Amino acid sequence: MSNDIAYPVFRTPDLALALSTARRLMEFGRWEHSEVSVYAEFRSVAEVRRVAKELPEAWFQGQAEYEEFDGVPLEEQPPLVVGVQGPALPADPAAYEGRLPVECGLSELPVGSIEDAFAAAIGANVGWISWEMLCWPDAPEVGFHGESKHAEVTLLFNTRTRELDEPAEDHTVLVHVRSAIFGGLQTRGPYAHWLAEQVGLTVIGPGQRL
Repeated sequence: MSNDIAYPVFRTPDLALALSTARRLMEFGRWEHSEVSVYAEFRSVAEVRRVAKELPEAWFQGQAEYEEFDGVPLEEQPPLVVGVQGPALPADPAAYEGRLPVECGLSELPVGSIEDAFAAAIGANVGWISWEMLCWPDAPEVGFHGESKHAEVTLLFNTRTRELDEPAEDHTVLVHVRSAIFGGLQTRGPYAHWLAEQVGLTVIGPGQRL
């Protein structure tokens, strides 16, 4: 089993610029099987409801302890815990008690189908757009074969970490490659540098793993 590592290659408080830059990098590796997924976390009921109106097709899921519904049939659990689309969110504010932050997401969509609407809806919340199933080309001049399994581009909104645990006032573009550590060194870091350079970017920080 292999894992990825993601390197930051661009950072700006300008959301539109961040999105266009991420797309430029994504297009370098895009092919017919590429897809996009989005995710965000909302820490207030007002934000959940606002985004549900803007993205009614998105799925929303609240927090729950495993023991809370252990043994309870799925159909008897609260809709917000199971996961619902925007129009089915509960109207009663009490339904959100203990459920924040509410997670929101859509996955495996065609490239270009959700990015603009999601970026317009994200506001000050943390989240990401991830373009997956890309295909990075060979880089013989630096000794690397192409990459597809871990070829991704991620745009982080209002945070600089993949864990979304450090809110920020800017947005960060990440380029993903396969993680390969030998002798304590990350040997595919130079490949990430090469990929960034092909579209006029540069690695600006250490790689991030999940």
